[in-house]
Amino acid sequence: MERKKKISVVIPCLNEEENVEPMRDTLREIFAQLPQYELEILFIDNFSTDNTRAILRRMAAEDRCVKAIFNARNFGTVRSPQHGLLQATGDAVIMMAADFQEPPALIPSMLAKWQEGAFVVMAVRERAMEGWWMQSLRKSYYYLISKVSDVEQIRNFNGSSLLDRKVVEIIRQMDDPYPYFRGMLAEIGLPSARIPFVQPKRRAGRTKNNYMTLYDMAITGITSHAKAPLRLMVFFGFIMAACSVAVAFGYLLYKLFNWEGFQLGLAPLVVGQFFINGIILIILGFMMEYIGSINMRLFKRPLVVELERINFEQEHAAPESADRMRAA
Repeated sequence: MERKKKISVVIPCLNEEENVEPMRDTLREIFAQLPQYELEILFIDNFSTDNTRAILRRMAAEDRCVKAIFNARNFGTVRSPQHGLLQATGDAVIMMAADFQEPPALIPSMLAKWQEGAFVVMAVRERAMEGWWMQSLRKSYYYLISKVSDVEQIRNFNGSSLLDRKVVEIIRQMDDPYPYFRGMLAEIGLPSARIPFVQPKRRAGRTKNNYMTLYDMAITGITSHAKAPLRLMVFFGFIMAACSVAVAFGYLLYKLFNWEGFQLGLAPLVVGQFFINGIILIILGFMMEYIGSINMRLFKRPLVVELERINFEQEHAAPESADRMRAA
């Protein structure tokens, strides 16, 4: 008898007490229509302070296919999902948010694309139920990173995807302590497929992302996958130096031909000084972001430190779990 292929659904969560149980029930209903697959549901909780952990403990006690990892503290929206991905044991791993903004109804289509030969199946947002301001920011960022990145980046991709086991193992070998997940998939470059969807509003609760977390992810994407900004800084420096020499030469000629009538004054000097200082600070800021990214990777810290894991048998634990627990 042919072995059923196991599908792991990894769900990062933080204060999602209203969503985790409906998500489990929805996944159960979907996979009841897909009897050819074995289901594993892995919740990785990033230090919830509401009843999320109590609900996950109860669900894991009721259902052995539900697994849970509790982080010792909040490790951020970049590192925690990556750790959950590496602990999954399925033949394919599906990454999905707990808030239903990445509809579980996409899973059958993802599995169909996987069976057709795609190693990565990405849910790509066609439209989102959000304000025009946020849509404009996202559109501008995707345009920017597509222009400066060393590899083609996927626009309107939040990270909801199906990954073949081969892709998961490649990500494990990368061993990036502060990964930009979307860029990593672009770097791997194996055959992929895309499924468009309209992103709905959250089912319940409040988003855990804010402008600072979004900025952090955006900068991580640029510093991890683009050298163009550093080169542009060099070119811009040469252009500014050339402009300064040209302006100085122009002032010199004007003064020579109009020695008595031309008074330079302080205004051009003050404005020019503030402008140059602003440019210098921007360039230094970009350089510090790159240095900070290098610094983070040199430390080789674990993605997360686990406080507890539930329904993980020792023989089925992912290869890196023992190392992570020793790091704790």
